[in-house]
Amino acid sequence: VQLVESGGGLVQPGGSLRLSCAASGFTFSSYTMRWYRQAPGKEREMVAAISRTGGSTEYADSVKGRFTISRDSAKNSVYLQMNSLKPEDTAVYYCYARQVILGRDYWGQGTQVTVSS
Repeated sequence: VQLVESGGGLVQPGGSLRLSCAASGFTFSSYTMRWYRQAPGKEREMVAAISRTGGSTEYADSVKGRFTISRDSAKNSVYLQMNSLKPEDTAVYYCYARQVILGRDYWGQGTQVTVSS
């Protein structure tokens, strides 16, 4: 099982980044997908979530209207489009997969996002 994030980097305030998470080794369509982030000295927090079909999404209040989560079952991938980035969005971003019925979940290794001028 693998979740491999990519797309992180350094961006100026107000800029945009698109994170990708490529999944393998499990039935992607059976899992809800989430993005979490963890800033230095802070607890890991959920940023966005998307249902198995992609028909339902959920966002943390701090990113509503700026971030968009999506998934592509043909590519076994989930994405996080981040716009209007702020310095407080700086964190390591993690991809997370969960299968509620079987009680299985998986984490990616994380990708660093730094928002700074």
